[in-house]
Amino acid sequence: MQTFDLEQLRTLAAVIDAGSLTAAAPRVFLSQSSVSEQMRKLEERAGQSLLTRSKAGVAPTEAGTRLLAYARRILSLSDEAFRDLHGETLQGELRLAVTDYFRPGDLTQLLGRLGESYPQVRLNVTILKSDALRAAYAHGDFDVGLAMDIAGASSSASAQGAKTSLIRRESLAWLGATGLRVARGEPVRLLALPDTCSLHQFTVALLRRRRVPYVLAHVASGVAGLQSALAAGLGVACLNESAVCEGVTRLAGPHGLPAVPKVAFQFLPGRRGETAFVTRAREMLATHLV
Repeated sequence: MQTFDLEQLRTLAAVIDAGSLTAAAPRVFLSQSSVSEQMRKLEERAGQSLLTRSKAGVAPTEAGTRLLAYARRILSLSDEAFRDLHGETLQGELRLAVTDYFRPGDLTQLLGRLGESYPQVRLNVTILKSDALRAAYAHGDFDVGLAMDIAGASSSASAQGAKTSLIRRESLAWLGATGLRVARGEPVRLLALPDTCSLHQFTVALLRRRRVPYVLAHVASGVAGLQSALAAGLGVACLNESAVCEGVTRLAGPHGLPAVPKVAFQFLPGRRGETAFVTRAREMLATHLV
């Protein structure tokens, strides 16, 4: 009887989630050529194309979308069966706090995959600014915290030398509406989150240190609002590169604005005395985000 190969289905899901064969490779611990070979064999078995390929990456065909739905259910049941037989079933409530700057698309996919893989875990998710997140986590308001640190800037985690779980690094960038040019000799129209935000504080301090004149033109309550203001051409903002969206892009050089460092997204370290469930859940989240 003809059936689908489980690992090929897992690779298909990784490729579609990552958006390219190259980006999917580390998720399934394969080389890019091995990922390509698995997709070739899977398409042969399916008898039709599953992916459309372009310079921008890959996207599922209609058949690929249908097979992906089956693949997720099959993989979820396989993973659940393995965990059950090895005594690794997770169940309980997990209070998760995530920085507002973390990629919204990745967070949506993460929560979807967790719901499929761990149906007995009840997730309570809160989106916060990183400094507020750290304070609430230290107070015990959340079980797991995913925060953003700016390279070279002090933070509670780095200041204490605490061990954190790194998820990814991204470059900061000066962003604006597509086609926007910074006028020479005029103050920069800066868009930012409230001044309680560490990235707001870093950006203002950097501009002052480099003696770049600016005016705070707009303060948004969250990253989504900041993206809307950028797309509307209200000014420029310093944001992590994954904040680029429709209508928003990196400023074309030369723009006269100072170079900016990278940021790191990482889980805050476990607290002394936390339950085995919370420790295992943090490991589970880190695995799904790699």
